[in-house]
Amino acid sequence: MLERAIIQQRGFRNVVEDGRVTGFQLQLRMPNYRGAAASLIDGVEVDIDGETWNAEVPLWTLQGRTFTLDQLRASTGVRWQLDEPATVTVPKPGGLAAGVHQVAVAVYLRRPYLPPDMARSVFRAADAATIVPPSAPDGVRYGASLYSYSGDMYTSMSLEDAMADIADMGATGIEILGEGNIPGYPAPASAWIDEWHGLLEKYALTATNFGSWVDNTMWRDRDLTAEEGAAQLRLDLRLAHRLGFTSVRPKFGVVTGDLQPHPIWTEVVERSLKLAQELDIVICPEIHSPTPIKHPVTRGYLDFIERTGTQHFKLLIDTGIFQTAPVDDPHDGVEVKKGESRPAFLEPLAVPMSDLADILPHVHFIQAKFFEIDDDLRDLHVPWDDILTTLAEANWSGWLSSEYEGRREPYRGRAQVRRQHALLRNLQSRQ
Repeated sequence: MLERAIIQQRGFRNVVEDGRVTGFQLQLRMPNYRGAAASLIDGVEVDIDGETWNAEVPLWTLQGRTFTLDQLRASTGVRWQLDEPATVTVPKPGGLAAGVHQVAVAVYLRRPYLPPDMARSVFRAADAATIVPPSAPDGVRYGASLYSYSGDMYTSMSLEDAMADIADMGATGIEILGEGNIPGYPAPASAWIDEWHGLLEKYALTATNFGSWVDNTMWRDRDLTAEEGAAQLRLDLRLAHRLGFTSVRPKFGVVTGDLQPHPIWTEVVERSLKLAQELDIVICPEIHSPTPIKHPVTRGYLDFIERTGTQHFKLLIDTGIFQTAPVDDPHDGVEVKKGESRPAFLEPLAVPMSDLADILPHVHFIQAKFFEIDDDLRDLHVPWDDILTTLAEANWSGWLSSEYEGRREPYRGRAQVRRQHALLRNLQSRQ
């Protein structure tokens, strides 16, 4: 499924030939209301950050074939369809720098059904787009959570669109929410499971973390029993295993504002641990703002690890706990109470890096929570340089999974995740 904008976020990349960067590419949606024979294309002018290439210069790739503009004008049997992007390749030795660029295009099409003085039509578009550099071969692994695309998923993008976006950034991990992203949950159709595995293979992605919930107050008149909670967790462990995931994050119901989990959590995990071991899946409770690392909640999880000696129960860290500035964007479904500026979990907790270093041996997965990255690749809230330095010093090589939780305008999550990956890899390359 194409993005509504003419300039697509996906496909904006540098071109490497024989080990040299020779230019860059971008993908364009057909701007007219109908498709057209490729011979009716009359060029595209491209401007990147004020540097302009005239309409005759770029190469065009349509339906798997690449043409100069003169070749396109003389072509037969090639069309620019409404549902297929055109790939435009622009020569530029060394390519574009990693980061956000201001992109403008003027697409020229000949439309024979219009009067001669109007037949050569121009369609102009401008947008910001991000070049994401390759990741380092060693160190942390990069992925993304489908939570980042909330609001877009199943409205303006399909599961395959999300996977294609993740792969296009050079990321290799995909994190999902069981009851957020699986049609027919908790019993998806076999055809959907086959499609899931086929898409993992097509886009060379690894299933990383499966988001699960234990809804302790499912009924108004009583809480779940430990066995009922364990049954829910075991159901998700089995489903996660069928889908190829190696960790499950159970979101236990909480009983306090600082996210103290319901008292049954210990027994729920104990009753599920044997199955987790059999399936080789790690159960990862989440440390999420406003709960810091040095807190009874975290201590309780660490005590469980020490008491059981298990390798199948570890921590998941949400990087919102390192936030150094408040977030004032609204959060779906949460109304600010009178006298408060924002919910507690959007206040800056600013957990020190030394606290992270202390528990990293017990951290299995990191949700790379963020809210806003600007045009200069600056995160306005989360200190990524400090986080990456701490991970590198500890030789931590688990998954960093993008979790965008900012404003939910259409397509915004897609663009912001690309920015985060560009930022993180730029920082990593300097370490």
